[in-house]
Amino acid sequence: MTRALSALFVRELRVAFRIGGGGVMGLVFFLMLVTVVPFAIGPDLNLLSRIGPAILWIAAALATLLGLDRLFQGDVEDGSMDLILMGEAPLELVVVVKAFAHWLLTGLPLVVAAPVFGLLLALSPEALGGVAVSLLVGTPALTLIGTIGAALTASLRRGGLVLSILVLPLMVPVLIFGVSAANAAVGGTIPFMTPVLILCGLSLFSLVLAAFGAAAAIRAGTA
Repeated sequence: MTRALSALFVRELRVAFRIGGGGVMGLVFFLMLVTVVPFAIGPDLNLLSRIGPAILWIAAALATLLGLDRLFQGDVEDGSMDLILMGEAPLELVVVVKAFAHWLLTGLPLVVAAPVFGLLLALSPEALGGVAVSLLVGTPALTLIGTIGAALTASLRRGGLVLSILVLPLMVPVLIFGVSAANAAVGGTIPFMTPVLILCGLSLFSLVLAAFGAAAAIRAGTA
């Protein structure tokens, strides 16, 4: 079973690199949002530094959605999902492996790039560190929530819009506590670790929910 899951993980990485990967597109989309917002708001550095964490988190949430609609759709279309269902690895673990591969290619680059892009929003070093830490523990929840939507729309030919409508409301709690963690890092009214631990809890809860929820949706869609 371990060998099968490892082979699946390597396959996901190879497929992503072969078709261009969602990581580069996510970074470009992330950068576009971060650079466009200051032009819309104006040159007020105090305002930019105050809303900068929210801008970075919203950009990260939208960039995470890129490529999620193809997470299971390609396997359903080419018949690979039937082989996965007949394999020895539980479907729940297959979902987790595919979600981790997507986060590694899409979410982790956003975490690394966020402090650099945060300089465009006049964020302080403390705020940059807070955003990076909050994204590191919070973006897995965004990916896992999106995984459920990807499983529900796997049988739809163009399910990207439906996927966004389904999962964006579910991402709101993660956004709230992610921005709270970044604000707490620069001296907010609550300790920094409080929202960070809540983000960790949301990621762990999303892990369990995505594993069983997405697996159930795939089984129902392929039945």
